[in-house]
Amino acid sequence: MLGLYIHVPFCRSKCPYCDFYSVKPGDDALTAYTDAVCRVITKSEHAGKPVDTVYFGGGTPVLLGGKNLSRILETAAKHFRFTEPEVTIEANPAAITVSELKSLRRSGFNRISFGVQSGVDTELSALGRLHTAAQAQKSILDADQAGFLRISADLMLGIPHQTAESLRRSIDFIAALPLTHVSAYMLKIEENTAFYKRGVTCPDDTTLAGMYLAAVERLSELGFLQYEISNFAKKVAVSRHNLKYWTLAEYLGVGPSAHSFIGGKRFFIPRGLKAFFQAENPMSLAVPDGDGGGFEEYIMLRLRLTEGLNLAKAAEIYNVDTDKIAKKTKPLNGLLKIKDGVITLTPQGFLLSNAVTAALLYD
Repeated sequence: MLGLYIHVPFCRSKCPYCDFYSVKPGDDALTAYTDAVCRVITKSEHAGKPVDTVYFGGGTPVLLGGKNLSRILETAAKHFRFTEPEVTIEANPAAITVSELKSLRRSGFNRISFGVQSGVDTELSALGRLHTAAQAQKSILDADQAGFLRISADLMLGIPHQTAESLRRSIDFIAALPLTHVSAYMLKIEENTAFYKRGVTCPDDTTLAGMYLAAVERLSELGFLQYEISNFAKKVAVSRHNLKYWTLAEYLGVGPSAHSFIGGKRFFIPRGLKAFFQAENPMSLAVPDGDGGGFEEYIMLRLRLTEGLNLAKAAEIYNVDTDKIAKKTKPLNGLLKIKDGVITLTPQGFLLSNAVTAALLYD
C-alpha cells in the first residue's frame, strides 16, 4: 500500500546541527502551505490508491495548528482509500498543549514522535534545543493523557561533550516514560549547518561506536528491541511508515524537499516555498531522481534491518545468483551472522554497514 509523507518546512528557529529544509513561517504562510498541500492531494494521479501510513514530518509540523493539520488529513482521507492507517506527527517538546494533542487525536492522528534528543539539560542547550528535559517529560505524559497509544522519542548520540554516563542517563530518562518507540541517531555534522561553520566537534569514532553499542544494549534491557540500525520498539510498535523506506514500498512525498518512490521511480519537489505556493498543482514541480528498487539497493536496505537479508528471496525477486554473496560472509565474522540463508548484521556490523554491504556486493 501507499505511504503518504507530508513535509512541513516550518520551525521557530533553526537547530545548529540541522540540514533539513526549514524556514520561519511568515504571515499567511501556514494557510498558503495548507492550501498547496491540499491541491497536491486533490489533483494527485495516485488518488484512490489504498494508504496505510501517513506521516507529517518537518520542520515542526505542529506549527501548522490543529485546524490546518486536520484539514490536510481530511482531504487525504477523502481522495485516497484509507485502510486503518498509522498517522504520525512529529512534535517538539513544549511546542504543543494537552488540548491541542487531544484535538489531533480526535482528528485521526494516532502516533506522535517527539524530538527529545537528550534527557540532560546541558546537552539540550548545546544542541540549541528550546526545551528542557522536564518539558520533554511533560509533553510525553500529555500525549499519553491525550490518548496516543504509540509515542516515539528521538535520542541523539555523539552530542558535543556527551559521555557514556550522560547517555545512559538520557536512555533511562526516556525509558521511564510511556514510550513505545525510540529512534537513536548518531550526530553527523553537515557542511551547511551552523555547527560546521563554528567548527563544533563530536566524540571521536571509537567513543561514538562505544556509545552506540551501549545504547543498543541498554535499550534492549529496558524492553526496546532493535529492528533497524537506529530504531527500537516495544512489542509490535515499529514505525510502519519508516519501514516503507527500508522495504522498498511505495510512498508519495508532498511539500518542498519531499521525496517520493512510486513505480520504481524516485522524484522530489525542490526546496522553496514561493513556487510551491504559486503552482496550480505543486506536484508538477517534481524533479526525477533516478530509478529505485534495484538489487544493490535492496541488499543495502535489507541489511539495515535486524530481520536481515534472505538470500533465496533476493534471488527469486531479482533472478540472480546469490551464492557468491553467501561465500563472502566468512571473512566478516563478528560483523554478521548467516543462518538458514538469512544474513543479519550484528550491532558491530551495523556500525560498518556500508563497508559490509560493499564487501558482500563487490569483488
